[in-house]
Amino acid sequence: MTETFAASPTRLICAALAGMILLLLLIIKGKLQPLVAILISAIGIGLFAGMPFNMITATVTKGIGKTLEGIALLVGLGSMFGAILEISGGAERMALSMINRFGEKKAPWALGLTGMVIAIPVFFDAGLIILIPLAFSVAKRTGKSSLIYAIPLLAGLAVGHAFIPPTPGPVLVAGILNVDLGLVIGLGLIVGLVAMSIAGPVFGRYIGEKIYVPVPENVAAQPNIDESKLPAFGTVVAIIMIPLVLILLSSASGVIPALAGVAPYFQFIGTPFIALILAVLAAMFLLGTRNGYSRTDLEKIMTKSLEPTGMILLVTAGGGVLRYMLQDSGLGDIIGNAVAGSPLPMVAVAFFIAAAVRISVGSATVAMTMAAGIVAAMPEIAGFSQLYLGCIVMAIAGGATVMSHVNDSGFWLVTSLLQLDEKTTFKTWTVMETIVGCTGFFVALLISFFC
Repeated sequence: MTETFAASPTRLICAALAGMILLLLLIIKGKLQPLVAILISAIGIGLFAGMPFNMITATVTKGIGKTLEGIALLVGLGSMFGAILEISGGAERMALSMINRFGEKKAPWALGLTGMVIAIPVFFDAGLIILIPLAFSVAKRTGKSSLIYAIPLLAGLAVGHAFIPPTPGPVLVAGILNVDLGLVIGLGLIVGLVAMSIAGPVFGRYIGEKIYVPVPENVAAQPNIDESKLPAFGTVVAIIMIPLVLILLSSASGVIPALAGVAPYFQFIGTPFIALILAVLAAMFLLGTRNGYSRTDLEKIMTKSLEPTGMILLVTAGGGVLRYMLQDSGLGDIIGNAVAGSPLPMVAVAFFIAAAVRISVGSATVAMTMAAGIVAAMPEIAGFSQLYLGCIVMAIAGGATVMSHVNDSGFWLVTSLLQLDEKTTFKTWTVMETIVGCTGFFVALLISFFC
């Protein structure tokens, strides 16, 4: 059992402020790796608050263990799932089929929806690198600014990455706040569709008519993709939908009387890590083996895909340490009482906390983790309904998306791939990300009024 101690509210508030300032200085000025910075900040909060040494170390251990127990498997399995989809050409097949079915006039909508779905199993950077040539291909055929097609794709990828499980961000926030993942998927789809529509095709057409960005010369000279070598569209969609459908069925079976008899079965196969295992197995066979990849090839691909997950998991664990340090020191109660006296609803508070960290630090993962940890440490969270907590998850995801600028790797990736100058990237990518985040927040806030 964690030791308890008493400290004055003034000392605890000063400890919190000192810890947060230390974190920002370590990351922004000291250029320290986020995990190390978060751990030093969390330990600093404990020391400043006067927590006993053994209590500080026990809280660090507890924070890491309790945070990772709900997300480690999901991040690992999701990475392997996304890697198979990537190497098989599944992402390209989905984008090409959507463009062909929507037609060139509605290609921005096709690219936005494709990006939104592909970002669920595939990391943002990988999804962008895979799909951006298709946006350029359409722009080359129409002669229009590539922004008209690239912005919707970017918006779709940003939405899928931020709002819809089993992508890591909303999974870790849902885990910290103990929200049903099926509910978060449902909210993420609603919030995401609205945000993608406004930030993607609508804003993309507006900014594309204002700023003409030609297709990069190196892309314009590339041959078209050989569609005959890509997997079937229906197969790709079916595999991507496996974890989403199973998790949603698990949630629905607990509240729909007609499903009561089969609820135990749905709840078993809809357990997130079981659903992802089934999706990985389906992808291995239908996208891997059937496309000529041997078991050895697939093993190497899946193992390689786990390399970037270490950073995600460790930063997430650091956020868990911060959350429990706030909680065990008593800071959570003080922050909660201060927020309780504020006219702002908790959904808005969560959004502004995440946005402040995002703008300061740049990392969406750090912003989500810190905001979720701070909110979870507030005692009034226990009295909120699952739906309201789901809205808080959406608000945190929105806050962690806004205002991508020079301290975010995504800003420079977009600048490089679209061959933009920094000023144009601010006018396009940064504004688009802010629209995504703010729209997601406003939709979540609207839904929260009915909780």
